[in-house]
Amino acid sequence: MASERPPITSHRRVTYLACRTDAREHDRATQRRLAARLAALMGCEFDELKGTATGPTVDLGYVVPDVTITSLDTARALGIRGEEDLFGGVVPFPFVATKTISHPLIDAAAAAPSGWQVDFPERVRDVVLAGWSAFSPSDARDAGRRLLRDGDVRIKLASGIGGSGQSVAHDETELDAQIAAIVPAEFNAGVVVERNLVDPRTYSVGRVRVGSLRASYIGTQRTTRSRHGKEVYGGSAIEVARGGFDALAPLTLEDGARRAIAMARAYHEAALACFAGMLASRSNYDVIEGRDAKGRQCIGVLEQSWRLGGASGAELAALEALNDDPALQTVRASTTEVHGPDVPIPEGATVYFAGVDDHLGPLTKYAQVHRDGLS
Repeated sequence: MASERPPITSHRRVTYLACRTDAREHDRATQRRLAARLAALMGCEFDELKGTATGPTVDLGYVVPDVTITSLDTARALGIRGEEDLFGGVVPFPFVATKTISHPLIDAAAAAPSGWQVDFPERVRDVVLAGWSAFSPSDARDAGRRLLRDGDVRIKLASGIGGSGQSVAHDETELDAQIAAIVPAEFNAGVVVERNLVDPRTYSVGRVRVGSLRASYIGTQRTTRSRHGKEVYGGSAIEVARGGFDALAPLTLEDGARRAIAMARAYHEAALACFAGMLASRSNYDVIEGRDAKGRQCIGVLEQSWRLGGASGAELAALEALNDDPALQTVRASTTEVHGPDVPIPEGATVYFAGVDDHLGPLTKYAQVHRDGLS
């Protein structure tokens, strides 16, 4: 029986750390529910803390933050010493947790944040799309003009989440107008100026560790329509294997998925090698495949996530199945987000949110294991 097996962690408490002051209630509720289920999986008590203020006697146990921890000192103050102490990630500088990590600066004289280093963009240049990171309007314009020679350009705020804070420029007039519309303070965090792709397909590649449980996965994202008619994130379907990235090799996958895994793994290993002190027990990489303006097929890592994310419900559902059956090696799981009322919930699914958001309207989020995908 599962209860007779040794516990998967030595921690006795799981603490959900709510750091974002701008989080919507549906996100906060979803993350709190995820953290509570992690506590149940690990056989721990559950607690919640707002902010990162701690004292010398505070014992948070296993920490589940809603952001990537962007300071090694903060991580130590929270009692985080290694991957076994949190669900998420720790990086040494704030920019490392954003989209700007992936691309180089336009030149050596360009504005740069504290801690910037050139090694990482150089190491990953073959596994990301063509582009630059910019921390001033003039650098962003220069980068955009260079990219426009080969087609449309996508401009992304480092602060953007879930596809927000993005625009596409088709010529220099549009480029200049879109950069001029960016609030100057946004350049403190930076913007990415990147090759735009059409007819995209986005793969999700990830690696998770919770105590002694380890799993990796490959999957795809889907979109849905919000009540405002916008195309937004609609969930992820993932195929999960017990173990690290190597465990994905035996899976029957098409060529695009295998390329996505190789690129995500190269990105992951480069980050750990380049940023001293970095930890990541939860890593998710969006890998996009599509065509550029000249019809050329392109593929590359679009974004990294070292924190709770949209696929985390599926990740946890898979980990629960793996923990329940030590002989189980692979499992299929998914998350679904539906905008609108009266959403039918599949039997056995875990609902993470079902309510009304002030901005989005009726919204339901759930995760499930697909029983025909157990092996």
